[in-house]
Amino acid sequence: MNILFFGPNGSGKGTQGSILKGKYNTPHIESGAIFRDNISKGTELGIKAKEYIDQGDLVPDEITIPMILDRLKQDDCQKGWLLDGFPRNKNQAIKLDEALKGANLSLDIVVEILLDREIAKNRIMGRRLCVNDNNHPNNIYIDVIKPDGDKCRVCGGDLKTRDDDQDEDAINKRHAIYYDADTGTLASAYYFRDLAAKEEKIKYITLDGEPSVKAVTAELVSKL
Repeated sequence: MNILFFGPNGSGKGTQGSILKGKYNTPHIESGAIFRDNISKGTELGIKAKEYIDQGDLVPDEITIPMILDRLKQDDCQKGWLLDGFPRNKNQAIKLDEALKGANLSLDIVVEILLDREIAKNRIMGRRLCVNDNNHPNNIYIDVIKPDGDKCRVCGGDLKTRDDDQDEDAINKRHAIYYDADTGTLASAYYFRDLAAKEEKIKYITLDGEPSVKAVTAELVSKL
C-alpha cells in the first residue's frame, strides 16, 4: 500500500503513522526527515536545499519533490510507503500527483484525520512530559490521560512542558496553514479527494480524530 497521510498538528497523525509502520512493515516517511537526510549526506539536492534553509527561505518544489521521489524509489519502499508532511498546499498536490505518475509510482490510499481546530490546539498545549519516561501519556485536556494534579498519571513523576507546545502563536500559524481549505494543506487533501472520486484506483479515507488512539487505529485499519 502506498499511502498519503493528512492531519493537523495534534491529531495523532504521527502516532498512527508509526503504528501502521509497525503493523504493515511500511516505512513512515516524513518530509522533514528527507531534508535532514539529504543535507547530512551532502547530496546535490541536499546542498541546494540547505542554501535556501540557511537563508530562511522555503525550499522550492523543484528540489523538494525530486527528493521525495528519490526516497520513494528506495528498496525499503518497494512493498509500500506512507508519506507524511507533504504536500502542504494545492499547487504542491498537483505537482506531486504529476511527479508520481511520471515516475510510475502509484498512490493507493489517502488518509485524512478530521479534528476540530480548537481541540487540536488544546491537545498540543495540554501535553505534559514525565521526567521519568516521555512515553507516559499525560494531557490536561484529555480525560482518559489527564495527569494526577501536577504528577504523572502512570508513575507519579514530575511533569514538564515543551516550549514549542506552549507557543500559541506558532501553533496558530501552523494550523492556519493546515486548515486553509482554499490554498493550504486542506486544499491539497481535497485535491486528492476529488481525484479519488474520478480515479477508482485511489481510495480516500477520513477518520474521526477525537476518540482514543486505539479507537482511531481500529477505524483506520478497518478502512484500509
